[in-house]
Amino acid sequence: MAYRETYLGEVSCIEEMLDEEAIAEQVLKLKEERNAVILVHNYQRPEIHMIADFVGDSLGLSRKACETQAKVIVFCGVHFMAETAYILNPEKIVLLPEIRAGCPMADMVTAEDVLMMKREYPRACVVSYVNTSARVKAESDYCCTSANAVEVVASVPFSEVLFFPDRNLADYVASNVDKRIIAWQGFCPTHEMIMVDDIKEALAEHPEAEVIAHPECRPEVLSLAHHIKSTSGMVDAAIRSSAKEFIVATESGMIHPLKKAVPEKDFYPPAKEPLCPNMKLTTLSKVLWALQTLEPKVIVPEEIRVRALRAVERMLELK
Repeated sequence: MAYRETYLGEVSCIEEMLDEEAIAEQVLKLKEERNAVILVHNYQRPEIHMIADFVGDSLGLSRKACETQAKVIVFCGVHFMAETAYILNPEKIVLLPEIRAGCPMADMVTAEDVLMMKREYPRACVVSYVNTSARVKAESDYCCTSANAVEVVASVPFSEVLFFPDRNLADYVASNVDKRIIAWQGFCPTHEMIMVDDIKEALAEHPEAEVIAHPECRPEVLSLAHHIKSTSGMVDAAIRSSAKEFIVATESGMIHPLKKAVPEKDFYPPAKEPLCPNMKLTTLSKVLWALQTLEPKVIVPEEIRVRALRAVERMLELK
Protein backbone atom coordinates (compact mmCIF):
# COMPACT_ATOMS: atom_id res chain seq x y z
CA MET A 1 0.00 0.00 0.00
CA ALA A 2 2.80 2.38 0.94
CA TYR A 3 4.58 1.56 -2.33
CA ARG A 4 1.41 2.25 -4.32
CA GLU A 5 0.91 5.64 -2.57
CA THR A 6 4.53 6.58 -3.21
CA TYR A 7 4.27 5.55 -6.87
CA LEU A 8 1.04 7.46 -7.42
CA GLY A 9 2.54 10.49 -5.72
CA GLU A 10 5.53 10.38 -8.06
CA VAL A 11 3.27 10.00 -11.11
CA SER A 12 1.16 12.95 -9.96
CA CYS A 13 4.31 15.08 -9.54
CA ILE A 14 5.53 14.13 -13.05
CA GLU A 15 2.14 14.92 -14.57
CA GLU A 16 2.13 18.30 -12.82
CA MET A 17 5.59 19.07 -14.23
CA LEU A 18 4.43 18.08 -17.74
CA ASP A 19 1.38 20.31 -17.36
CA GLU A 20 3.60 23.22 -16.32
CA GLU A 21 5.87 22.69 -19.32
CA ALA A 22 2.90 22.60 -21.69
CA ILE A 23 1.38 25.75 -20.20
CA ALA A 24 4.75 27.52 -20.28
CA GLU A 25 5.10 26.70 -23.98
CA GLN A 26 1.66 28.16 -24.67
CA VAL A 27 2.53 31.28 -22.65
CA LEU A 28 5.74 31.88 -24.61
CA LYS A 29 4.01 31.33 -27.95
CA LEU A 30 1.13 33.67 -27.12
CA LYS A 31 3.54 36.24 -25.70
CA GLU A 32 5.13 36.58 -29.14
CA GLU A 33 1.75 36.81 -30.86
CA ARG A 34 0.59 39.55 -28.47
CA ASN A 35 3.89 41.46 -28.65
CA ALA A 36 4.03 41.20 -24.86
CA VAL A 37 6.80 41.41 -22.29
CA ILE A 38 6.66 39.44 -19.03
CA LEU A 39 8.15 41.20 -16.01
CA VAL A 40 8.63 39.05 -12.92
CA HIS A 41 9.54 40.02 -9.37
CA ASN A 42 12.24 38.04 -7.58
CA TYR A 43 9.73 36.69 -5.03
CA GLN A 44 7.55 34.94 -7.62
CA ARG A 45 7.34 31.17 -8.00
CA PRO A 46 10.29 29.47 -9.79
CA GLU A 47 8.07 28.37 -12.70
CA ILE A 48 7.06 32.00 -13.25
CA HIS A 49 10.74 32.96 -13.40
CA MET A 50 11.14 30.50 -16.26
CA ILE A 51 8.79 32.43 -18.58
CA ALA A 52 10.16 35.87 -17.68
CA ASP A 53 11.75 38.34 -20.05
CA PHE A 54 13.15 40.09 -17.00
CA VAL A 55 13.39 39.11 -13.32
CA GLY A 56 14.33 41.75 -10.79
CA ASP A 57 13.53 44.04 -7.91
CA SER A 58 11.11 46.97 -7.96
CA LEU A 59 13.70 49.41 -9.32
CA GLY A 60 14.86 47.10 -12.09
CA LEU A 61 11.30 46.23 -13.05
CA SER A 62 10.31 49.92 -13.11
CA ARG A 63 13.19 50.67 -15.46
CA LYS A 64 12.34 47.75 -17.73
CA ALA A 65 8.71 48.89 -17.83
CA CYS A 66 9.91 52.33 -18.87
CA GLU A 67 12.18 50.95 -21.61
CA THR A 68 9.98 48.29 -23.20
CA GLN A 69 8.71 48.57 -26.77
CA ALA A 70 6.12 45.81 -26.23
CA LYS A 71 2.44 46.62 -26.60
CA VAL A 72 1.42 44.47 -23.61
CA ILE A 73 3.09 44.32 -20.20
CA VAL A 74 2.35 41.23 -18.12
CA PHE A 75 3.40 42.03 -14.56
CA CYS A 76 3.94 39.02 -12.34
CA GLY A 77 4.08 40.74 -9.00
CA VAL A 78 1.60 42.71 -6.92
CA HIS A 79 -0.82 45.52 -7.66
CA PHE A 80 1.35 48.57 -6.95
CA MET A 81 3.98 47.22 -9.38
CA ALA A 82 1.47 46.97 -12.20
CA GLU A 83 0.20 50.45 -11.36
CA THR A 84 3.75 51.79 -11.63
CA ALA A 85 4.12 50.13 -15.04
CA TYR A 86 0.91 51.81 -16.19
CA ILE A 87 1.99 55.19 -14.79
CA LEU A 88 5.04 54.93 -17.05
CA ASN A 89 3.20 53.39 -20.03
CA PRO A 90 -0.39 54.64 -20.31
CA GLU A 91 -0.49 53.78 -24.00
CA LYS A 92 0.17 50.08 -23.30
CA ILE A 93 -2.00 47.31 -21.94
CA VAL A 94 -0.81 46.39 -18.43
CA LEU A 95 -1.98 43.04 -17.10
CA LEU A 96 -1.80 41.68 -13.56
CA PRO A 97 -2.55 37.95 -13.90
CA GLU A 98 -3.86 37.75 -10.34
CA ILE A 99 -5.77 40.93 -9.56
CA ARG A 100 -6.06 39.96 -5.88
CA ALA A 101 -2.27 40.12 -5.46
CA GLY A 102 -1.94 43.17 -3.25
CA CYS A 103 0.59 44.48 -0.75
CA PRO A 104 -0.38 44.82 2.94
CA MET A 105 2.31 47.45 3.45
CA ALA A 106 0.98 49.57 0.58
CA ASP A 107 -2.48 49.33 2.14
CA MET A 108 -1.18 50.80 5.40
CA VAL A 109 -1.06 54.34 4.02
CA THR A 110 -3.62 56.36 2.04
CA ALA A 111 -3.44 59.62 0.12
CA GLU A 112 -5.43 61.20 2.97
CA ASP A 113 -2.75 60.08 5.44
CA VAL A 114 -0.07 61.77 3.34
CA LEU A 115 -2.07 65.00 3.10
CA MET A 116 -2.57 64.99 6.86
CA MET A 117 1.17 64.64 7.48
CA LYS A 118 1.99 67.32 4.91
CA ARG A 119 -0.25 69.74 6.84
CA GLU A 120 1.53 68.82 10.07
CA TYR A 121 5.02 69.16 8.52
CA PRO A 122 4.63 71.79 5.77
CA ARG A 123 8.39 72.22 5.26
CA ALA A 124 9.12 68.53 4.75
CA CYS A 125 9.65 66.70 1.47
CA VAL A 126 7.50 63.61 0.86
CA VAL A 127 9.38 60.48 -0.20
CA SER A 128 7.18 57.45 -0.78
CA TYR A 129 8.40 53.92 -1.17
CA VAL A 130 7.36 52.44 -4.51
CA ASN A 131 5.34 49.98 -2.38
CA THR A 132 2.42 52.43 -2.31
CA SER A 133 -0.70 53.09 -4.34
CA ALA A 134 -0.76 55.45 -7.31
CA ARG A 135 -2.84 57.87 -5.24
CA VAL A 136 -0.14 58.03 -2.57
CA LYS A 137 2.52 58.54 -5.24
CA ALA A 138 0.43 61.41 -6.63
CA GLU A 139 0.76 63.23 -3.28
CA SER A 140 4.51 62.58 -3.08
CA ASP A 141 7.51 64.58 -4.20
CA TYR A 142 9.72 61.56 -4.85
CA CYS A 143 9.44 57.81 -5.01
CA CYS A 144 12.17 55.37 -4.04
CA THR A 145 12.82 51.64 -3.90
CA SER A 146 14.79 49.68 -1.33
CA ALA A 147 17.70 49.75 -3.79
CA ASN A 148 17.94 53.55 -3.95
CA ALA A 149 16.11 54.87 -0.87
CA VAL A 150 19.28 56.23 0.74
CA GLU A 151 20.38 57.86 -2.51
CA VAL A 152 16.97 59.45 -3.11
CA VAL A 153 16.65 60.86 0.42
CA ALA A 154 20.23 62.11 0.39
CA SER A 155 19.61 63.93 -2.90
CA VAL A 156 16.42 65.81 -2.00
CA PRO A 157 16.97 69.53 -1.21
CA PHE A 158 15.21 69.32 2.17
CA SER A 159 16.44 68.71 5.71
CA GLU A 160 13.16 67.09 6.77
CA VAL A 161 11.65 64.11 4.97
CA LEU A 162 8.28 62.46 5.45
CA PHE A 163 8.87 58.81 4.58
CA PHE A 164 5.97 56.49 3.68
CA PRO A 165 5.02 53.81 4.54
CA ASP A 166 7.78 51.53 5.86
CA ARG A 167 9.18 52.37 9.29
CA ASN A 168 12.00 49.81 8.98
CA LEU A 169 13.27 51.12 5.65
CA ALA A 170 12.92 54.65 7.06
CA ASP A 171 15.06 53.67 10.06
CA TYR A 172 17.71 52.23 7.75
CA VAL A 173 17.70 55.38 5.62
CA ALA A 174 17.93 57.61 8.72
CA SER A 175 21.07 55.76 9.80
CA ASN A 176 22.71 56.61 6.48
CA VAL A 177 21.76 60.26 5.89
CA ASP A 178 22.16 63.49 7.82
CA LYS A 179 18.49 64.46 7.71
CA ARG A 180 15.46 64.27 9.94
CA ILE A 181 13.30 61.36 8.81
CA ILE A 182 9.68 61.36 9.96
CA ALA A 183 8.46 57.82 9.38
CA TRP A 184 4.96 56.50 8.84
CA GLN A 185 4.46 53.39 10.94
CA GLY A 186 3.80 50.89 8.19
CA PHE A 187 5.70 47.65 7.68
CA CYS A 188 5.96 44.53 5.53
CA PRO A 189 4.34 41.65 7.46
CA THR A 190 6.64 39.11 5.78
CA HIS A 191 9.83 40.92 6.78
CA GLU A 192 8.45 41.90 10.17
CA MET A 193 8.06 38.22 11.06
CA ILE A 194 11.81 37.60 10.69
CA MET A 195 13.20 37.68 14.24
CA VAL A 196 16.74 37.85 15.63
CA ASP A 197 16.35 34.35 17.06
CA ASP A 198 15.47 33.04 13.58
CA ILE A 199 18.75 34.41 12.24
CA LYS A 200 20.78 33.15 15.19
CA GLU A 201 19.26 29.68 14.89
CA ALA A 202 20.12 29.55 11.18
CA LEU A 203 23.65 30.77 11.93
CA ALA A 204 24.06 28.06 14.57
CA GLU A 205 23.41 25.48 11.82
CA HIS A 206 25.62 27.32 9.31
CA PRO A 207 28.30 29.12 11.36
CA GLU A 208 30.38 30.08 8.31
CA ALA A 209 27.45 31.80 6.59
CA GLU A 210 27.07 35.51 6.01
CA VAL A 211 23.69 37.18 6.51
CA ILE A 212 22.12 39.08 3.63
CA ALA A 213 19.11 41.10 4.83
CA HIS A 214 16.49 43.24 3.14
CA PRO A 215 16.17 46.76 4.63
CA GLU A 216 12.47 46.10 5.30
CA CYS A 217 13.62 43.85 8.16
CA ARG A 218 13.55 44.99 11.77
CA PRO A 219 16.57 47.11 12.87
CA GLU A 220 17.73 44.41 15.30
CA VAL A 221 17.81 41.90 12.42
CA LEU A 222 19.75 44.33 10.24
CA SER A 223 22.29 44.69 13.06
CA LEU A 224 23.25 41.03 12.44
CA ALA A 225 23.58 41.42 8.68
CA HIS A 226 26.83 41.39 6.75
CA HIS A 227 25.00 42.83 3.74
CA ILE A 228 21.84 44.99 3.63
CA LYS A 229 20.49 44.91 0.10
CA SER A 230 17.44 45.03 -2.13
CA THR A 231 16.64 41.70 -3.74
CA SER A 232 18.73 42.32 -6.87
CA GLY A 233 21.47 43.77 -4.68
CA MET A 234 21.56 40.45 -2.86
CA VAL A 235 22.67 38.71 -6.03
CA ASP A 236 25.54 41.15 -6.47
CA ALA A 237 26.57 40.77 -2.81
CA ALA A 238 26.60 36.98 -3.10
CA ILE A 239 28.73 37.14 -6.24
CA ARG A 240 31.25 39.56 -4.73
CA SER A 241 31.55 37.95 -1.30
CA SER A 242 34.16 35.30 -0.56
CA ALA A 243 31.65 33.47 1.63
CA LYS A 244 30.26 30.15 0.39
CA GLU A 245 27.08 30.15 2.48
CA PHE A 246 24.43 32.78 3.17
CA ILE A 247 21.41 33.22 5.41
CA VAL A 248 18.87 35.14 3.30
CA ALA A 249 16.68 37.41 5.47
CA THR A 250 13.89 38.17 3.04
CA GLU A 251 10.96 36.41 1.36
CA SER A 252 12.05 32.84 0.65
CA GLY A 253 11.31 33.12 -3.06
CA MET A 254 14.58 35.03 -3.32
CA ILE A 255 16.58 31.84 -2.77
CA HIS A 256 15.71 30.54 -6.26
CA PRO A 257 17.23 33.47 -8.23
CA LEU A 258 20.23 33.47 -5.88
CA LYS A 259 20.91 29.78 -6.51
CA LYS A 260 20.45 30.31 -10.23
CA ALA A 261 22.85 33.28 -10.31
CA VAL A 262 25.48 31.77 -7.99
CA PRO A 263 25.05 27.96 -8.21
CA GLU A 264 28.37 27.22 -6.54
CA LYS A 265 27.20 28.80 -3.26
CA ASP A 266 24.54 27.76 -0.74
CA PHE A 267 21.61 29.85 0.49
CA TYR A 268 19.36 29.22 3.48
CA PRO A 269 16.23 30.92 4.85
CA PRO A 270 15.93 32.01 8.47
CA ALA A 271 14.78 29.31 10.89
CA LYS A 272 11.14 30.24 10.25
CA GLU A 273 10.77 30.51 6.49
CA PRO A 274 9.21 33.88 5.50
CA LEU A 275 6.66 33.68 2.71
CA CYS A 276 4.54 36.41 1.09
CA PRO A 277 1.18 34.85 0.19
CA ASN A 278 0.41 37.63 -2.31
CA MET A 279 3.58 36.98 -4.28
CA LYS A 280 2.67 33.32 -4.58
CA LEU A 281 -0.81 33.90 -6.04
CA THR A 282 0.40 34.17 -9.64
CA THR A 283 0.47 30.85 -11.53
CA LEU A 284 1.33 29.82 -15.08
CA SER A 285 -2.34 29.19 -15.81
CA LYS A 286 -3.24 32.73 -14.72
CA VAL A 287 -0.50 34.20 -16.91
CA LEU A 288 -1.80 32.20 -19.87
CA TRP A 289 -5.37 33.33 -19.19
CA ALA A 290 -4.25 36.96 -18.96
CA LEU A 291 -2.54 36.72 -22.36
CA GLN A 292 -5.54 34.97 -23.90
CA THR A 293 -8.13 37.46 -22.63
CA LEU A 294 -5.99 40.59 -22.10
CA GLU A 295 -7.48 40.74 -18.60
CA PRO A 296 -7.26 41.72 -15.76
CA LYS A 297 -6.07 45.15 -16.83
CA VAL A 298 -4.59 47.67 -14.40
CA ILE A 299 -5.46 51.30 -15.21
CA VAL A 300 -4.71 54.47 -13.26
CA PRO A 301 -7.01 57.51 -13.74
CA GLU A 302 -5.17 60.07 -15.87
CA GLU A 303 -5.29 62.90 -13.31
CA ILE A 304 -3.71 60.59 -10.70
CA ARG A 305 -1.26 59.09 -13.20
CA VAL A 306 0.17 62.43 -14.32
CA ARG A 307 0.78 63.57 -10.75
CA ALA A 308 2.27 60.21 -9.72
CA LEU A 309 4.50 60.20 -12.80
CA ARG A 310 6.44 63.19 -11.48
CA ALA A 311 7.52 61.30 -8.35
CA VAL A 312 8.33 58.10 -10.24
CA GLU A 313 10.37 59.89 -12.90
CA ARG A 314 12.41 61.66 -10.25
CA MET A 315 13.28 58.25 -8.86
CA LEU A 316 14.28 56.88 -12.25
CA GLU A 317 16.43 59.92 -13.05
CA LEU A 318 18.90 58.78 -10.39
CA LYS A 319 21.40 56.36 -11.93
